[in-house]
Amino acid sequence: MRLYNKPAHELHDLLAKKEISSVELTKDVLARLDETENKIQAYIDVTRETALQEAEKADKKIAAGEAISYFEGIPGAIKDNICTKGVKTTCASRMLENFVPPYNATVMEKLQAERPVILGKANMDEFAMGGSTENSAFHPTHNPWNADCVPGGSSGGSAAAVAAGSAIWALGSDTGGSIRQPASFCGVVGMKPTYGRVSRYGLVAFASSLDQIGPLTRDVTDCAHLLQTIAGNDKYDSTSSASEVPDYTISLVEDVKGLKIGIPKEFFVKGMDAEVETAVRDAIRKLESLGANVQEISLPHTEYAISVYYLIAPAEAATNLERYDGVSYGARVDGVDVVDMMTKTRSEKFGEEVKRRILIGNYALSAGYYDAYYLKALKVRRLIKEDYDKAFGQVDVIVTPTAPTPAYKIGEMSNDPLKMYLQDIYTVPLNLAGLPGISLPCGYSSQKLPIGLQIIGKPLDEATVLRTAYTYEQSQSFHKEMAEVKA
Repeated sequence: MRLYNKPAHELHDLLAKKEISSVELTKDVLARLDETENKIQAYIDVTRETALQEAEKADKKIAAGEAISYFEGIPGAIKDNICTKGVKTTCASRMLENFVPPYNATVMEKLQAERPVILGKANMDEFAMGGSTENSAFHPTHNPWNADCVPGGSSGGSAAAVAAGSAIWALGSDTGGSIRQPASFCGVVGMKPTYGRVSRYGLVAFASSLDQIGPLTRDVTDCAHLLQTIAGNDKYDSTSSASEVPDYTISLVEDVKGLKIGIPKEFFVKGMDAEVETAVRDAIRKLESLGANVQEISLPHTEYAISVYYLIAPAEAATNLERYDGVSYGARVDGVDVVDMMTKTRSEKFGEEVKRRILIGNYALSAGYYDAYYLKALKVRRLIKEDYDKAFGQVDVIVTPTAPTPAYKIGEMSNDPLKMYLQDIYTVPLNLAGLPGISLPCGYSSQKLPIGLQIIGKPLDEATVLRTAYTYEQSQSFHKEMAEVKA
């Protein structure tokens, strides 16, 4: 019996009943990884031996009759910008090619307390800068539904692993859609929590006011449980929320009766793929038939979101990436003097997209341009947040497409960065406003590529987002379908 195609909650029950063992499960997922990895390339590093040791520990505990936690003994993957003690964390960059963190990110501490099986580090766009996982310094990742297509990014390795069955669950990070967009492209569930709901300590920084760690899973049930595991205040992260974490599993009920759903007219515009619009509108009608009240709303500053994001995010990135100078840690390329050494190190070890964003960021922050670009972007960011505040005075959740198109071909947008940036049009406003959002599958294109539905909630109201997503998911069968990857 193959086990890689089952969600964590089913596997947990099988483990608890002693119908399967964690070693059996881990070997099956590793076998699936071996079957698919040459085609998908979801991982940077696979920690095979450690994974099997963790599985053996889980089995000993089960054999002793002890209770196990939800993810105990269940294999998953970690995006390679989340620090893992003793395991390389490269951010898919030559700059950190040999960096082994001496400490764990807070989310890793929380996860390891649950004793899951960690299979390894998932591929990503370098320093999380990109929307296709083509910008990895090591290799691109391919979409399990069609290996000629991108899996999305920057958490493309995490999403592809879950979709292919080479991980049951995964962690990603989301700065402008980097969990939700790959979830949409790969037909899995991905959630960006409210900014501050999950600690960023140990997440290698891209844009500190936008970054957030979140789950990628097969279904909404596993998503709620994984969020439960990693959420909470952290003394090491001054931006983490002090608000109490509710029991998200209580939200796993089929009930949207009387729920007010807002549909922003600015999100359904010219340029959206017709099949995406059809699938999303069908999903909205389904929610309405289940008892939700649907109404059109306006988010008038949406058109400025991409411009604002691509000023603020590169500005923060340029500042965060100053530390990679060949001195303290990371790669070093020797030079005739310290300036030459730093210049060569940064020129040779950063990829093209990272260098592009550093240049944009430094330009936006430079004397004479700060007020015209960066400061103005901050002001418009506030207006975007106020749009959502006003909308949430009328509705409980907002429903939109996750991405304007299904997955596109590898290489299709490589020479047109602006076109690729526009793929983030539906996801970046949430990061700018700090809101929670989830993507879950709502259909397929004529090419059998997944289409994602995005559900947006009020700050710290992940519970209502999860309830809405769960209700829709249970009315469909998309979460039960997996990509067929042929070796």
